[in-house]
Amino acid sequence: MRVPRAIQNLIESFERLPGVGPKSAQRLTFYLLHVPQGELDKFSQSVQNLKKDTVLCSVCFLIGESDPCDICSDEKRDGSTICIVENPLDVLSLEKNGKYNGLYHVLHGRIDPLNNIGPDEIYIKQLLERVNPDSIEVKNSSNGSGKPAVKEIILATNPTMEGEATAMYILKQLRVQGLELKVTRIGRGLPVGADIEYADEVTLQRAMEGRQAYE
Repeated sequence: MRVPRAIQNLIESFERLPGVGPKSAQRLTFYLLHVPQGELDKFSQSVQNLKKDTVLCSVCFLIGESDPCDICSDEKRDGSTICIVENPLDVLSLEKNGKYNGLYHVLHGRIDPLNNIGPDEIYIKQLLERVNPDSIEVKNSSNGSGKPAVKEIILATNPTMEGEATAMYILKQLRVQGLELKVTRIGRGLPVGADIEYADEVTLQRAMEGRQAYE
């Protein structure tokens, strides 16, 4: 039986998504065949606007609707603390908990040599510039003092081998630059091998409260 080209194209598109196998792609495609055309049009429009209506925050690299993002623009946030996470979904999980009131820095990945992802492929350089008192960004910041407003860096990369390697690399770079910052690692409320985005609120709260100095 020859599958219609429109169906085959959509199946192949779904298969390119992470975590979607051939069977799941087929089920999703044939499910959409039974959806009213109006709903399909809305779905298609949402996909088209996904990148058109979002921007990358030039400060923390979180995805939002404005630059800087809502978190970086919020004067009520504690600007002396920056929590470093791997992905935007990690920020959503930590914000849902409501116990952290500092700022974030999203790496958009982690150091993973097996997949050819090094420090230059994620936003580590931008982090170092952000907290360095000699950087143009800090000197031109609203405090106008040329002194770093950041006092603590929370390393909240996932407790995986790659996440730990990323945290260690960032710590080393901070020390090499001679930045006198308190560096903490997110507490062990998270099991080794787990991702922040899948953790429940209680686990995340204990992880944040149980962070320790990272030496």
